[in-house]
Amino acid sequence: MPEERTLRRSSIQSKDATLATESAPSGNKTQSYDDLKARIYELLKPIPLPSWVIACTFILVALLLLCCSVCIYRKCCGRKKKGKKAKEKVRAHINIREVHEIGQSYVDKVQPDVEDLDAGLDEKRPEQEKLGTLQYSLDYDFQAGQLIVGILQAKDLQAMDIGGTSDPYVKVYLLPDKKKKYETKVHRKTLCPVFNESFYFKIPYAELGGKTLVMAVYDFDRFSKHDAIGEVRIPMNQVDLAHLIEEWRDLQSAEKEEQEKLGDICFSLRYVPTAGKLTVIVLEAKNLKKMDVGGLSDPYVKIHLMQNGKRLKKKKTTIKKNTLNPYYNESFSFEVPFEQIQKVQVVLTVLDYDKLGKNDAIGKVFVGCNSSGTELRHWSDMLANPRRPIAQWHTLQPEQDVDSMLGIRPN
Repeated sequence: MPEERTLRRSSIQSKDATLATESAPSGNKTQSYDDLKARIYELLKPIPLPSWVIACTFILVALLLLCCSVCIYRKCCGRKKKGKKAKEKVRAHINIREVHEIGQSYVDKVQPDVEDLDAGLDEKRPEQEKLGTLQYSLDYDFQAGQLIVGILQAKDLQAMDIGGTSDPYVKVYLLPDKKKKYETKVHRKTLCPVFNESFYFKIPYAELGGKTLVMAVYDFDRFSKHDAIGEVRIPMNQVDLAHLIEEWRDLQSAEKEEQEKLGDICFSLRYVPTAGKLTVIVLEAKNLKKMDVGGLSDPYVKIHLMQNGKRLKKKKTTIKKNTLNPYYNESFSFEVPFEQIQKVQVVLTVLDYDKLGKNDAIGKVFVGCNSSGTELRHWSDMLANPRRPIAQWHTLQPEQDVDSMLGIRPN
């Protein structure tokens, strides 16, 4: 039996070989496909799964392989393209000469010569801004030895407020001393105020030629610095005072005052007539003069209640270390009967504290009787609004100037 089986296998193999040799040269593709199919079927026959499941599995595997090959191809090609673009960018950045030539061509087209530019500016330069005009009068009383300055009116003033108006008033003083300054009343919300106020400077006629009269128009602001609208300056040696002068003049830009700035102080005034109580609240100061070597100060404020040049009561704030913009918000009360309120002054002195030496005065200001300008206006507003606190900023003045106005003799 074994011999017979081997003989059969050999015969089958010989037949298969003869069939293969016969079919190969004939090129019958259909038969080879059928054989391949039959062989695959025989191989898959032992697997216990339906034929459709196997077919779907093969299809999924084929699709997966196809997707992987596509992704690999895209990545490889994309990197090559990006590399090319980066190289092109680098080349573009490196090519500085072309960029410079392009830029220079635009400069040559746009930028004119310096002479042409200056000529164009001269042609296009606008006219000087009009600030308004001021009407004033000048006269000299030879018997009394005093100069009489009349501030009559102004028109077409520059608007300084957001609403298109201003709150103008005029400061009048003589240079170079500026010890005596006068101020007109404030006219609310107008660009054409009518003042009709006169001011007297007692000065010998022989000394008048070396003075310059300044009439400066300002816009009043209660809670900030007053803005200068413009001014008129008249050298007195060019004026013939043999007769009355009355004329209009255009305002010019205000020149910066040569006087050293000492700083500003803000305080509130409140008066209750029925109780005879005057309350002063020192709120803050700003831009104080530097008094210490380090460029700062140790400021505090002294408040004096005065009458007829005599100090009645004195109070002071706390000391603020190393600052030029101290904040206090400290309240002080004085008993002032109603019949005395128009005879007293409140003097505020800002001093720099020094442990070892004398406490130097930075600046001074006073309100009340015999005050003028902004200070008198603050006092008047307090009296016109009893029981209501009125706050306002004031510019500090040199101690000597204030003391001379108060009639205080230097120590």
